[in-house]
Amino acid sequence: MIDARAQVDGTAIVADDVIIGPWAIVGPGVEIGPRTRVDPYTVINGPTTIGADNHIHSFCSIGNDPQDKKFVVSGGESRLEIGNGNTIREYCSINRGTPGGGGVTRVGNDNWVMASCHIAHDCQVGNRTVFANNSTLAGHVEIHDYVTLGGFTGVHQFCRLGEGSFSAIAAIVVRDVLPFTIVQGNAAAPRCLNSIGLRRRGFDEPTLAALKRCYRALYREGRRLEEAIGIVAIEAETCPQVRVMLDFIRSSTRGIAR
Repeated sequence: MIDARAQVDGTAIVADDVIIGPWAIVGPGVEIGPRTRVDPYTVINGPTTIGADNHIHSFCSIGNDPQDKKFVVSGGESRLEIGNGNTIREYCSINRGTPGGGGVTRVGNDNWVMASCHIAHDCQVGNRTVFANNSTLAGHVEIHDYVTLGGFTGVHQFCRLGEGSFSAIAAIVVRDVLPFTIVQGNAAAPRCLNSIGLRRRGFDEPTLAALKRCYRALYREGRRLEEAIGIVAIEAETCPQVRVMLDFIRSSTRGIAR
């Protein structure tokens, strides 16, 4: 299943049914799981682990050195881990981690990464996310499950986007984005609750109503943040999704977009 024109290092561990196209390069320290496909002209360097059922399209750069000046000088432990069932389209780049950032960049399962996206060193990407074309993550960014990034979204270092959040086209994210919300603009600010996304995932109307009450308290009623958090805490006692929102707020170090 490996084209004769591909270059696969002898130390790479490649499952028997992996497809590697012509002129692809797989370097040392790379492990590729079953049923994964690597299209022509893609370069994969290690240490990198790629799971099963992934499709990496042409001209991608996967597992190369982090774009970090300290790493260039000192090196150190640096890995990339990609899970299962991901689609990574043309011209995407995903860098390994850095020792100062935990040493590993991670991409979870069932993610849809469109053309020309960049995932920088030490980013942690969850499951079932969508990155539209030209979305860019700086270093140390966290993308939680079911996040959607609109095209040309840029995310500042150390920012987090909470579960089920959505960024509009060309949003510039410089603060943490609350779970289940939509942000837009430069700098990205809350627009509304991501009600469509929640309904598509099967959340019921009482859950939506509780999240809407929290959103109004945080963003629409002119309350101080501490007062709004008190209202969210009351709702969290009976709604698990509000608990996710509350825990996210309390764990934020950059502050939430507001």
